[in-house]
Amino acid sequence: MTPADTSSSSAAKPGKGPAARAAWLKQLHQWHWISSAICLIGMILFAVTGITLNHAADIESKPAIVGKTAQLPAELAATLKPRSADEASEADRKAAVPAPVRAWLAKELGRPIDAREAEWNRDEVYLAMPRPGGDAWVRIARDSGEVEYEDTDRGWISYFNDLHKGRHAGVAWSWFIDLFAVACLLFSVTGLLILKFHAVSRPSTWPLVGLGLVIPALLALLLIH
Repeated sequence: MTPADTSSSSAAKPGKGPAARAAWLKQLHQWHWISSAICLIGMILFAVTGITLNHAADIESKPAIVGKTAQLPAELAATLKPRSADEASEADRKAAVPAPVRAWLAKELGRPIDAREAEWNRDEVYLAMPRPGGDAWVRIARDSGEVEYEDTDRGWISYFNDLHKGRHAGVAWSWFIDLFAVACLLFSVTGLLILKFHAVSRPSTWPLVGLGLVIPALLALLLIH
């Protein structure tokens, strides 16, 4: 076999040599910066809210509470009254408030009322409407149609803290948290592989990575009871 044949045979083998190493490193850098760019704003949000959650007892907040009362029109109140003896004796059930009643409530209370399930019992219909950073509820007396409404706003810090926890944020935000977590894993794993490529020329790489494991492990074993 001639030297030229040997050279061409070596070039044909994938995954070996400095050229392949450089190609892998370039690919890792590309995935690393793309995933880090996607994660950037989310990482800032989750880092800041991690601090605010850790010091929640030290951050004073005065919730703003708004209460209203109203009277449901007779024709709408009639749709909430028990239609049979069986329904009247029924202790509890869950069902959405009828659409015409929701439309009237939205107009009267100045906020949208969706088709979420309400709690029905013999005397009243209770609709809980929790949200990030706040809470609200509507109570309707089934016999008189009297409406009682209360809305609590706990402020922006509570809002972002609830987003951090995914509390009452809905399905779309839940999906976002899952996808964000996957992007963070990609960002971290590609960063670890890039460290592996550069560790030969940077002796402190693995000791620093090890500290990232040892410090929280020691805190958990020695100081958390």
